[in-house]
Amino acid sequence: MQLLPAYLAGYEDLYRTDPRAAAKRWFYEARYGLFVHFGLYSLLGRHEWVQLRETIRVADYAQLAHGFKADAFEAEALADLAVAGGMKYVNLTTRHHESFCLWPTAENAFHVGTSPCKRDLVGELAAACDTRGLGLCLYYSHGRDWKHPHAPNNDRFGGSARPEYDPAEPTYATGVAHDLGYYRQFMLRQIEELLTQYGPIASIWLDGIMVPLSPKDDAGQVIEGYDPREHGDPFGCQELYDLVHQLQPQCLVSYKQGYLGTEDYFAPEHKAYNRFGSAMGPEMPGEICTTPSGSWGYMAGQSYLSHDELWATLRNARQSDVNLLMNVGPMPDGRVPEEAVACLTAIGDRIRRDGFPSSGEATPA
Repeated sequence: MQLLPAYLAGYEDLYRTDPRAAAKRWFYEARYGLFVHFGLYSLLGRHEWVQLRETIRVADYAQLAHGFKADAFEAEALADLAVAGGMKYVNLTTRHHESFCLWPTAENAFHVGTSPCKRDLVGELAAACDTRGLGLCLYYSHGRDWKHPHAPNNDRFGGSARPEYDPAEPTYATGVAHDLGYYRQFMLRQIEELLTQYGPIASIWLDGIMVPLSPKDDAGQVIEGYDPREHGDPFGCQELYDLVHQLQPQCLVSYKQGYLGTEDYFAPEHKAYNRFGSAMGPEMPGEICTTPSGSWGYMAGQSYLSHDELWATLRNARQSDVNLLMNVGPMPDGRVPEEAVACLTAIGDRIRRDGFPSSGEATPA
């Protein structure tokens, strides 16, 4: 049995017998976490989907890495903000749809170590969270990758798999040359890096669900109402989930609103909770993620929700008996906008003064 992770202090007895059950109990009782969207898109300040929305060519977009310095990114300050905000965990976008990695991965050269930043932002945040007893969750874009040659293409998958380039992007493998298996192995190796280099991880938080266009059965008939649990999962998610639990038995897995149904908790966006929340059942812990501004990644000139609006969002989450994951999008240099710091700190002060909004305080079975 590995040593008790700092964020699971107080759950020792259950951890000794069932690490994942202890982690689920912790997660359910954590209530509130900090989401951090930071990447190359932050340099442009035009939303984290800027590459797709503006159909910026892969090679042109990759040039942004030459300007990624993150001079003002301070993991200690981010962790302190989470504590000041009354939060129990932090979730960092280790790799968003653009494919740029905030740790020096061995799988390619598109990462912080080859940029002017030359730092390991995941490692820095892991250390800062550990010393404060915060759980570290790692967001990873699983279904979408706008750079990897063998990631899902638009001809086979829906959901904005790739930017709609015209002419076609020459670096994307297509037709018989395209092999999703290469991409699956790439992801397995990267997530193994994240789970073996940074100490205890509270959760792997996957994003980018891809559903095949007009999926067909063995007889070549189009499957209506495709469900990967019934017709096979082209991404091998269960293999990935099993790897996570093998490497770190306490580490939880989420695939946003749920994919196979074998995830440890579901985490739809706030606007989608009513569509997905009740379908997961009361036995599965839940989390809703939202952003106090108009974008997840930094957007220049963005406005923020008022204190009362943020409090109402937290109250709604508690009344639904799920956690709230509140986002911030650091600016190009890595600093969190002052407006966001002020908002979240004020909410934390109110939590310490008045407690969390009422939720019914039921506990999971």
